[in-house]
Amino acid sequence: MNKRILISKANISNNKLLLQANEAITGLTQAEQILVDSKQFSFVYLMENQDGYTYIEIPESIWPLLKETLTKQLPVWLHFGEEELELTNFNEELVEVINNIRGNSNYGEEMVTKVEGIF
Repeated sequence: MNKRILISKANISNNKLLLQANEAITGLTQAEQILVDSKQFSFVYLMENQDGYTYIEIPESIWPLLKETLTKQLPVWLHFGEEELELTNFNEELVEVINNIRGNSNYGEEMVTKVEGIF
């Protein structure tokens, strides 16, 4: 069964971006892929466990920190309580997604405008 974990807070600490999950991340493994939710204006990092996929939703409010992370080439980690998990290949995937969105009306004009305005 697929589920969604929303990132409502993030911060840069100890030279890494920490995305604060709103629920436990135990048992998740990285699928190393970023999708786009152009209706919710979110980037979605794909993770897996034995029950299916988990979508880590990163909303527009977090994007300025993503830009800083790309600029400084910082690793990105998912955090909940005492658990931390590195989101491997995050920066490379994000750059590819951003490049695909720029000027591409398939994502919707508003999504393209928002991405181009921040990145």
